[in-house]
Amino acid sequence: MKILFIGGTGTISMAITRLIAAQGHELWLLNRGHRSADLPDNVQVIACDINNEAEAAEKLSGMEFDCVGEFIGFVPSQLERDFRLFSGKTKQFIYISSASAYQKPPQGYVITEETPLENPYWEYSRDKKACEEYLMARYREDGFPVTIVRPSHTYDERAVPLGVHGDRGSWQVVKRIMDEKPVIIHGDGTSLWTITHNSDFAKGYVGLIGNPAAIGEAFHITSDESVTWNEIYQAIADALGKELHPFYVSSESLAAMSRYDFTGSLIGDKANSVHFDNSKLRRLVPDFKADISAREGIARTVQYVLQHPEFQSEDEEFDLWCDDLIAAVTGLREGFRNEH
Repeated sequence: MKILFIGGTGTISMAITRLIAAQGHELWLLNRGHRSADLPDNVQVIACDINNEAEAAEKLSGMEFDCVGEFIGFVPSQLERDFRLFSGKTKQFIYISSASAYQKPPQGYVITEETPLENPYWEYSRDKKACEEYLMARYREDGFPVTIVRPSHTYDERAVPLGVHGDRGSWQVVKRIMDEKPVIIHGDGTSLWTITHNSDFAKGYVGLIGNPAAIGEAFHITSDESVTWNEIYQAIADALGKELHPFYVSSESLAAMSRYDFTGSLIGDKANSVHFDNSKLRRLVPDFKADISAREGIARTVQYVLQHPEFQSEDEEFDLWCDDLIAAVTGLREGFRNEH
């Protein structure tokens, strides 16, 4: 098949790019070309900022595709642009939405594709819902061949999956564990969560490409494993050979008191216990199975990051914020105990 990815080198998409290339399809990436050195040799890059629609239209002139995958569309106006660029030029348009758009708080912890899309806590999720609604309208009214894919917490070798971290990613939390400093965990760490390695996600995504039964449908793609946040953080500590020192703070407190915006990422997502039912995906991709457990994937990622200093981004501001918050909360708790 002849396939175009808009993006194609991010956390979710790079594994798909590698798998498609390994299968021998003709794969084109439309992006700014910043990570071309990491790509398989048989992948072709159209160096372009798709937000410059005129330039993109010129570079895509005369090209048609069996599938176009959109990985960097976040608001409806970007999908309106995609419709103008690709209507009549692709047999399938796969849009990466987000499982965070599902109802929060959920009525039940088992999530299916029939779970309502309603997240009042996170604008990102509401924008993804609006993008889905626009594309499905184009499918119903114009025959635009849309497939919606909703990833949940998908990670790769470059960043350890976490609940609470700063603006510069996961390294500073890894470093705190290495230094045996207290690490902030939201809630009491017992809520259930699902993390999916990007190589497993890729298998489900690729199984939908070229499948006519996927047109006009939405699918989430996740691991079937649900683990607690305590297990996630313990797996990081075990991979480092260090003792974990958890410091628990309620998600509501983190959202209310912190300089970081945890309302969306915690209250609107990670603080909720969820388990994803992948039955709908398996009806079209029967052999889909997430092979990498959370513990194995975390161990792989920790070792990769330790071996690659370019992914060890120091975040002194977040480190100090953790210390200050821990001291403040500890003082409040001790004061409460003394009064009672």
